[in-house]
Amino acid sequence: MRVARSSLCSWRFEDEAQQAGFRVVVGLDEVGRGALCGPVVAGAVLLDRSFPTQGLDDSKQVTRKRREALAARIRESARAWAIGQCESWEIDRINILRATHQAMKRALQALPVAPDLLLVDGGFPVEGVSAEQRTIVKGDALSFSIAAASIVAKVARDGMMRDWDARCPGYGLGKNMGYGSREHLVALAKHGPSEIHRRSFAGTQPWLDFSES
Repeated sequence: MRVARSSLCSWRFEDEAQQAGFRVVVGLDEVGRGALCGPVVAGAVLLDRSFPTQGLDDSKQVTRKRREALAARIRESARAWAIGQCESWEIDRINILRATHQAMKRALQALPVAPDLLLVDGGFPVEGVSAEQRTIVKGDALSFSIAAASIVAKVARDGMMRDWDARCPGYGLGKNMGYGSREHLVALAKHGPSEIHRRSFAGTQPWLDFSES
């Protein structure tokens, strides 16, 4: 029997930031970092304290139906939100960490407000941004703002991968979202990489043509 997980998400970090004098506190998160193909996508979200948080949690902990409903709520009721992405060829060129930061910077550039403070999921601050930052390991499970960023980013990226599944059939991208499932690895061994596979990733490299290596 599966025991339901208790959510740890709260306004704690946002409240601490407000008490420290920050007024525009933006959550920032990415999805797709560990996938074998497709873009890495970042979300940036600014929530009001009045935002209805029922069900809001780490995007990995909620069902697709719940994620899509939450994403719609965020897009409609957040003070501001935006996404940014970095394509697979860019990941191969600059590496996944820099590409993740690039996607985050693009999300911030698309955000219609300038943040005073960024709450960033993970342990690495984003290079090249002027706003102050606080990194929070597993922040998507602890901060409502980061959870909201993870939700909008994942729903956006999942939609992209379902579109790519129609264009690159056989890899199961509409189900595995580009991650290294057994079906995906078997398809790589049979067909080789598609145009959106990350050729710099170890899981893809064994199936490159010698001309690509």
